[in-house]
Amino acid sequence: MTHTAREEVPPNVTPLLRNRDFVLLWQAAAVSGLGSNATSVAYPLLILAATGSPADAGLTGFIALLPQLLFQLPAGAMVDRWNRRRTMIACDVLRGLAVGSVAAALMLHRLSLPHVLAVGFAEGTLTVCFRIAASAAVPNVVHPSQLAAALSRNEARARGAAMLGQPLGGLLFGLGRAVPFLFDAASYLWSLTGLLLIRREFQAERRARTAPMRRELTEGVRWLWRQPFLRTTTFLIAGSNLLFQALFLTVIVMARGRHGSSAAIGVMFGVAAVGGVFGSLVAPWVERRLSMRTVVIGANWAWAALVPVLLVVRDPYLIGVVYALMCFVGPVWNVVVSAYQLAVTPDAIQGRVLGAVGLVAFGAIPLGSLFGGQLLAGLGAEATVWVLTAWMVLLAVTAAFSPSVRSAPALTGATAGAEEPEPTPAA
Repeated sequence: MTHTAREEVPPNVTPLLRNRDFVLLWQAAAVSGLGSNATSVAYPLLILAATGSPADAGLTGFIALLPQLLFQLPAGAMVDRWNRRRTMIACDVLRGLAVGSVAAALMLHRLSLPHVLAVGFAEGTLTVCFRIAASAAVPNVVHPSQLAAALSRNEARARGAAMLGQPLGGLLFGLGRAVPFLFDAASYLWSLTGLLLIRREFQAERRARTAPMRRELTEGVRWLWRQPFLRTTTFLIAGSNLLFQALFLTVIVMARGRHGSSAAIGVMFGVAAVGGVFGSLVAPWVERRLSMRTVVIGANWAWAALVPVLLVVRDPYLIGVVYALMCFVGPVWNVVVSAYQLAVTPDAIQGRVLGAVGLVAFGAIPLGSLFGGQLLAGLGAEATVWVLTAWMVLLAVTAAFSPSVRSAPALTGATAGAEEPEPTPAA
């Protein structure tokens, strides 16, 4: 790949909004994301309503997110071997069936905690495969000069789905415990339909693979390790992902302790998602004007300053405003760093590199859910916020003094020296 993340868009390139395949892919992920965000609020509300235990809610989140830790590398290797579009279609079918079983069990009054844990684990596993395939597909459905803009629109989609889906989850849960899960199952059906209509292939033509799978599993890790900036930012985002997953459960418990209803909690997260939407809209502007070093260091210090503010706000809606400021920063980081990563990674190993990044960055999320649940059960909400504040300050200091961050490559011409993957020999 020889294009740069800041390349000018040629006049003969189809605009993103008229790129049929990109729009279909975007819409499919938007609707399924809306359903997933609705159930992301419904699951902890369901467990808290059934057991009253933050630890059980934390365990549910941990099991649902555990595949992020276990299956990133295998999923990345499979995505590079299999047809990416067909992989996404299969994931949508199976996710719809899984979440639909929760709705059916609720309506029959047969739902149990083991059932919820099993469905959460299955859905999480399929989501890992879907996410890696979808991310690897983006450079193949848009012109290289449009990559940052496409990622910005994907960020806006994800944040918009959270902005609408999370309050919708609280409202639907108030109508009936099964309703948000029925909605989520229907969203996967919509996503499936959109994927079936896409014509373009999601991967470049590939050579036949003769290497053993065990070697391909580590190829993305080895390539990532040779990229100092990406290696460091991957570990930094892992640390912040752990924090924000713990914080997600913490703010739910704080809001409930301050007499927030399920609908109010949903609206609280919707307000927070507004910040993410605005962040995604300004991300291309930031990407053109600020260095990656400034974005990475500034983002970590912004989060470190905002987390302790939760200790002084009492109203659930004000908690949402503080959370919105945190969410504003995330898309800027994601667009700037992800555009660089996708630009410098050869298509043949996109899935494996995304899997390697996901193993570290997203693998921290289930640990954050478990960690947050245990902290809340043992220390309470306010002490948990203090612990999370100390953790975020540590990450910010690490970013500020990291040599690889301080000497971060410029986006312009970033791919000029990109390494091609080492040939993978046959056994």
